[in-house]
Amino acid sequence: MKFMLMMNAPQGTGDWNVMTWPPQDLKAHIDFMIRLNQELTASRELVGAEGLDIPANARIVRATGGPPAVTDGPFPEAKEFLAGYWIVEVPTAERAYEIAAKASAAPGRGGKPLNMPIEVRQVMSAPPV
Repeated sequence: MKFMLMMNAPQGTGDWNVMTWPPQDLKAHIDFMIRLNQELTASRELVGAEGLDIPANARIVRATGGPPAVTDGPFPEAKEFLAGYWIVEVPTAERAYEIAAKASAAPGRGGKPLNMPIEVRQVMSAPPV
């Protein structure tokens, strides 16, 4: 079973203000994410993972019948923003939850766990034709 684990950042800039963290705290956070991805690769559970650019650089695109309509987005009134994701292939939803909980505890400023929300959703496949 494949699951997408979506890391949500808080309202505002959508980046936990990481550029204001002491360099050693930012390094600890990045090192944690690298180790997590290495562990998931070693266990053959990682399908893919990426961090995403800040919400200010996101755009919403819609078909119009002509050139695509491109607008700013997501919008600042959003409660949270998608900051990154993992796609994992695991035997059970419970394993996906374990991985999400571990990712949630990534260290933040001063090494304190961020306890960030991680949304877990099963990746569905198309029905057989």
